[in-house]
Amino acid sequence: MSVYPDFDALDQLADHIKLRRSNEVLDTAIAHGELTVASTVSGVLDLVEFLRTDSSCRFSTLVDITALDHPERQQRFDVVWHFLSMYQNHRIRVKVSVREDELVPSIIGIFPSANWFEREIFDMFGILFSGHPDLRRLLTDYGFRGHPLRKDFPLTGYHELRYSEDEKRVVYEPVELAQDLRQFDFMSPWEGADYVLPGDEKADTPPVDEPKTTEKAGDTGAGKKTDEHAADKVSAGAPAEEDGGEDAPAPEPTEDQPGRPEREGKTTDTAAATEPDPSDDDADAAKDAK
Repeated sequence: MSVYPDFDALDQLADHIKLRRSNEVLDTAIAHGELTVASTVSGVLDLVEFLRTDSSCRFSTLVDITALDHPERQQRFDVVWHFLSMYQNHRIRVKVSVREDELVPSIIGIFPSANWFEREIFDMFGILFSGHPDLRRLLTDYGFRGHPLRKDFPLTGYHELRYSEDEKRVVYEPVELAQDLRQFDFMSPWEGADYVLPGDEKADTPPVDEPKTTEKAGDTGAGKKTDEHAADKVSAGAPAEEDGGEDAPAPEPTEDQPGRPEREGKTTDTAAATEPDPSDDDADAAKDAK
């Protein structure tokens, strides 16, 4: 029994696709347990049709269509199709790279479920699909400006939608806060963020070379007036201030807590208290006899 993913089977599938569709396939790679096929834009329709109908492929299920934005590249976008073959127990990823003004062939004629996928990509990235019967925005409003998943799209957008109390209706207004005037710091302190948190300035305080000491106990360091009363007792005549030694008598009980009666015997002699009483056994035996 083969284990999923079967990398040997994926290697054989990649060789089979490259052999049969050499004009459309640019490169193949296996990553994360799936086969990725890089295709030309002009040949993607023929490649998708081959993947669906070939007996060794039979990728009959369209799972998803998505895109990636790389603003630094001339071919800015990667359009990615994910297919599933329940007959062969394989997944495959088809990828093409396109420029911003380049059209991508629609695969609705092969997989009708691609309709809303392609509309979503157009809405979010601005990628145009040729041959699509109804290429309109899907997630944003009709008057929305821009494409939110492009990396150069401002986080606040270009317009804001709000309810106006003056006009008593929903209005569109341009965002007044410019994007380049804002700075967003998403790095946590554990990742090495270079900024000062409250209290960090104390860490730069140099340590004291010689700690301040006093020559005698009467010198408190708080001034002359405090030094004069440093040796005074807190409350003159209090029991805590008088040391009577080991043989000093216990303090007299107060009115709120009268003196306790003396215990019989020593407090350490607890053997008599823990030994069982024989009379209790006789009583239990008489009860069982009844």
